[in-house]
Amino acid sequence: MDRKNALAAIVLNMLAIIFPASIKSQVSNTLQTESPQDYFDRETQSEWLGQATAGIFAVTVSGDTVACSGSRKMLLPASTMKAITTGAALHRLGAGYRFETKIGYSGRISGGTLHGDLYIIGGGDPVLGSRNRIAEPVERTFGKWRAMLSEAGISRIEGRIIGDDRFFGRAAEADSWQWNDIGTYYGAGVSGLSFNENMQNINVTPGDTPGSPLKISIGYPQLPWMEYRFPCTTGEAGTGNTLYLFTSPFAPVGEMRGTLALDRKTKTEQVANKFPAYTCAWHFMKYLESCGITCSDGAADLGHVFGIPENETVSPDSLTVIGSTFSPSLAAIVSETNRESNNTYAETLMRVLGKECRGNDSPDSSAAALKEILAGLGTYTGKGLNIADGSGLSRQDSASPEFMCGFLKAMMDSPESGTYIESFPRPGETGTLLYSMREYPSGIKARVRMKSGSMTGVRCYCGYVAPTAGGRGDTIIFSIMINNYFGQQSRLQRFLDRMIYLMATEN
Repeated sequence: MDRKNALAAIVLNMLAIIFPASIKSQVSNTLQTESPQDYFDRETQSEWLGQATAGIFAVTVSGDTVACSGSRKMLLPASTMKAITTGAALHRLGAGYRFETKIGYSGRISGGTLHGDLYIIGGGDPVLGSRNRIAEPVERTFGKWRAMLSEAGISRIEGRIIGDDRFFGRAAEADSWQWNDIGTYYGAGVSGLSFNENMQNINVTPGDTPGSPLKISIGYPQLPWMEYRFPCTTGEAGTGNTLYLFTSPFAPVGEMRGTLALDRKTKTEQVANKFPAYTCAWHFMKYLESCGITCSDGAADLGHVFGIPENETVSPDSLTVIGSTFSPSLAAIVSETNRESNNTYAETLMRVLGKECRGNDSPDSSAAALKEILAGLGTYTGKGLNIADGSGLSRQDSASPEFMCGFLKAMMDSPESGTYIESFPRPGETGTLLYSMREYPSGIKARVRMKSGSMTGVRCYCGYVAPTAGGRGDTIIFSIMINNYFGQQSRLQRFLDRMIYLMATEN
């Protein structure tokens, strides 16, 4: 041990007697001089982490290696897959791209009455009807649509209001998603005509004793056609939340299974709504009724359950369009996707790349479109990446830390680089990084922009560490991927926080 580290050890031993452990930890962070490479190697070979699969690649923009271990291993990226999807979407479509929703009709207008069907023609807008902070309130959107009807001279509809989701194909989810994921808000999937991010709130409260039924109330949005079953029960104290909703687009039925522990508070479970186009049409119908505009034949969609007869369906080209509304900018959607790790937004971006680049939003076509964009950026040569979806929810996704860093570096040369990098949150900011690096100086955290990814057994980070203001350092690009770790999550979080801190002290 050299003199400097020996002195540090003496000081830390004294602090262990005089000060609480938390203060000792903070001083340890200051005195520790271990390099990122040494720290990563030591911890990933230790007993607590050694059985997991780990990879890291961290390199400066000028090409100096900061840390490298298992950099070409193909690992599950979890939600760091969104860093690729959002970057490719920005690069290909531009920050100002917006999704368009059109209002049109079939038939004719006479004496203020539409003798035909009113169509809400979806354009893939994932934010429509959402309560997300970037979304326009749904009442305002409905007000714009009502104004379009008024301008067209429609005060009564002798027909139906149809939610038209044909912009995307029928399948909402990737085939490789797990069954228990697709009933959750994060597995809701995409729709050509979304509403409230294709999810519904169900409020659950534990009963009075283990084994007793939960107290249930249905929240926003109203879905009166749904039949919900609740065999779920109250669990023993300390058993947490194991609730999952199981549902499908083939019947308006859902069943919530699992338990909510006795010591848990009331919780809002956000679950998948598999009929978003019909939901949009039904809610707009109710809005119009409140404004005195009636619709004789109610709401419908073009699906299997609430769809109109096939011989009554009108092609999009045959509809008379009377107006449009638009989503927030792609820049805003990408920022929300990366900060909140929104799967529905990411999957929508993946699908729209398929449509824009190849004219088809099927999973294979969308993956091929993404690869074409990556190849154009000089980052994809057939190695280092396997694409199963755009969000990272699939366990068939895989990427290497080296590929991730190559992509992040290529995006620095994209015309949308500023928008892209700023879409990544800083540690401690609202979103998925709220509790990251809590014990580290704000000056360090302010220089870090990164995307997190996690699922059972997986924790990953990728992003950028900017040099100190006025310093001689260089921006560091990094990807850290941990797979097959099932131990204490707080310990893994401390390790990852420490790795990012040590990289930040390198520049």
